Amino acid sequence: MSGTLTTAPVRGSRWQGLRPILAICAVATLVTAGAFAAWVVSLGPLPLAQAQQVSTTVIDRNGKLLRAYAMADGRWRLPVDAKTAVDPGYLKLLFAYEDKRFYAHHGIDPLALSRAGFQLLTRGHIVSGGSTITMQLARLIEPRHQRSVYAKLRQMVRAVELERQLSKDQILDLYLALAPFGGNLEGVRAASIAYFGKEPKRLSLAEAALLVALPQSPERRRLDRYPEAAHAARDRVLERMVEDGVVSKDDSAQARATPVPKLRKQIPILAPHSSDQAIATMKDAPVIKLTLDAALQRNLEVLARDRAIAQGPDVSVAIVVVDDETGDVLARVGSADYFDERRAGQVDMTRAVRSPGSTLKPFIYGLAFEDGFVHPDSLIEDRPIRFGTYAPENFDMTFQGTVPIRRALQLSLNVPAIALLDRVGASRLSSRLKQAGTNLVLPKDEAPGLAMGLGGVGITLQDLAQLYSGLARLGATKPLREIMQANDSRDTMRLMDQAAAWQVGNVLLGTPPPENGVHNRIAFKTGTSYGYRDAWSVGFDGRITIGVWVGRPDGAPVPGLVGRTAAAPILFDAFARTGKMPAVLPKPPRGVLVASNAKLPPPLRRFRPLGELVRSGNDQAPHIQFPLNGSRIDVDQSEGGHAAMPVKVAGGVLPLTVLVNGVSAGDIDSRRQRLIDPPGPGFARLTVIDATGAADTVVIRVQ
Repeated sequence: MSGTLTTAPVRGSRWQGLRPILAICAVATLVTAGAFAAWVVSLGPLPLAQAQQVSTTVIDRNGKLLRAYAMADGRWRLPVDAKTAVDPGYLKLLFAYEDKRFYAHHGIDPLALSRAGFQLLTRGHIVSGGSTITMQLARLIEPRHQRSVYAKLRQMVRAVELERQLSKDQILDLYLALAPFGGNLEGVRAASIAYFGKEPKRLSLAEAALLVALPQSPERRRLDRYPEAAHAARDRVLERMVEDGVVSKDDSAQARATPVPKLRKQIPILAPHSSDQAIATMKDAPVIKLTLDAALQRNLEVLARDRAIAQGPDVSVAIVVVDDETGDVLARVGSADYFDERRAGQVDMTRAVRSPGSTLKPFIYGLAFEDGFVHPDSLIEDRPIRFGTYAPENFDMTFQGTVPIRRALQLSLNVPAIALLDRVGASRLSSRLKQAGTNLVLPKDEAPGLAMGLGGVGITLQDLAQLYSGLARLGATKPLREIMQANDSRDTMRLMDQAAAWQVGNVLLGTPPPENGVHNRIAFKTGTSYGYRDAWSVGFDGRITIGVWVGRPDGAPVPGLVGRTAAAPILFDAFARTGKMPAVLPKPPRGVLVASNAKLPPPLRRFRPLGELVRSGNDQAPHIQFPLNGSRIDVDQSEGGHAAMPVKVAGGVLPLTVLVNGVSAGDIDSRRQRLIDPPGPGFARLTVIDATGAADTVVIRVQ
């Protein structure tokens, strides 16, 4: 009994002795946890915003890289989308070598850490670090130059935070953008472009293994400094992949036999002028998408450089290509060589204001066709003539006599063009071109005059291309677009009537091509500015419009520089380098008058300048009495309704011809009135011409 009495106190005393120890342990655990929590809080938020900064990249309409700009500190860090822009074979090697359970763990892989610890104990040195891709990303976001337990613990904490804030795909994309590859190259995309000259979308096994090996020791394995070390590291990756069964021995042997590149390639610089302009416009955008086509841009940059070299050391070449339907700029070559200082290569000559020479003549003819006082097969005089003190002469100082209007435009005769401009009105031509979206630059304090028909005005190559694309669109221009944005609010602008635009295009299609061209494929016009300073050629088919300028950026003369011999061959070569056959032009609009000169209405058979419209006796110029200019005409176009619209005229010498939107609607009888079929709803232009060529025009709205 006494034994029983003595045992209980001993056990109680033992328990009482353990309680303080347990309490101390609990307090220590709480203090440690609290300290750890406080330390985690003290780390602050992840600097993701800074880590997500990338080099600004400019891409083409298909997503291909045109140009990238280094970051402020000189690093190349290009954005990456692993799912769409990286070879799956490379990702397979990366996961097998760096993080087999990337999609399974939450930032820390206990199995990898245990393996790394076991290897350290058994082999006496670090074989693998046990870091996951997420932990490596944490180290890249917050670099630590010394390896320590503290640094590893910090990586683990940050890895967990990354997994909580980002998806696996976002973590992978960010890692692939930040991983170091030697020098100022960061990210798999920058490395692939710099070392292999291509995007990482399609990589060979040797290339993929090399890109896996380099980030482990990027400076010691720089290809441009230590290619042997990089080669050995790549082979170790391949050996490991064979051991793990990821790669076959034969594929590994073939990859190991492949040499590694020893020089860095230049980061692409396509469309430098367009890229610079885009950067200035979209200042904070990391990726800017342009309407350009990278393949076409590259072909035309080579063409411009080669042709400029052939022209001389100071001559440059500019080319712009426009999609007729959309107004998108498909290629823009601002100079022959962006880095050629002697040619002022960084000056974008597609946006430079220059004298257009004869390239505005088609729009003079177009307004003349629209007004209805000439037809492409009307006859016109090419003889010496004076307009006040202004006496235009042809380029070759000769005169052709009586020629068809068609031939006058195709030969770019100056006298007929100025005679038509005198009738159309220089101010009206200027106003119409501005209405179509063109910025014309006149000499200070000068009004539009006849000289603008021969180049006495300033215009840019891109504006000329926009105007000519309006001819291809049958009289409607569209503002050019080069930066792709979600909302496209561009509206079409009126250049001229459809019939007139088609007639101009049909005439230009018959212009004799240069020696390297084929007849009746491209509608084009050339121009040469005064003093041989600018050579132009602008042409279009049913798909695109191309404009070419050749000259010295400083405006100095280039003896013998002529549009037909300097610019036109480049134009036809540019069309050939699009890789597509020229598309046919649009069909003639309904009602276009297509007839030989003998079958034209008498007033349209020959053009008479204003000075020849001398009337005898009491003859008066024709005047449209009905409908009145600016009036609205209600027409019954219902089934069974009478849709005819009367036209009444006073004055004029018979026969009188009426035209609706430039299309002949027949002759007016001796009663000086005629019933015509009204055009469709909308605005319409009615013109009446008498036998002497005098005319009157009204614009009405049919509803």
